[in-house]
Amino acid sequence: QLQLVESGGGLVQPGEALRLSCVASRSFNSINPMGWYRQAPGKERELVVVRSNSGITNYANSVKGRFTISRESAKNMTYLQMNSLKPEDTDVYYCHGRLYGMEYWGKGTLVTVSS
Repeated sequence: QLQLVESGGGLVQPGEALRLSCVASRSFNSINPMGWYRQAPGKERELVVVRSNSGITNYANSVKGRFTISRESAKNMTYLQMNSLKPEDTDVYYCHGRLYGMEYWGKGTLVTVSS
């Protein structure tokens, strides 16, 4: 069993930055991969970034160079640093982890980019 809890969403203006956090209920050793997805109303959930335990990352083209995933293993925390935010980044962002072949999701945190 794995619980994931996101935080850090909010309202920002275009060009600003925001950092999302996700805390896992267990260590990252068995969670592989972990990542972030996002979903707008009426649309399918899409990949933002995924990171394997070996450190390999895969970013969506739309966020490359602007978003960065990182982790603090001692705290079971993973982060998504989002810079140069655009209105089209407005979505609910979900933390994801795969544990022993099972997919787990957080409840999401809303990011709104608007002037």
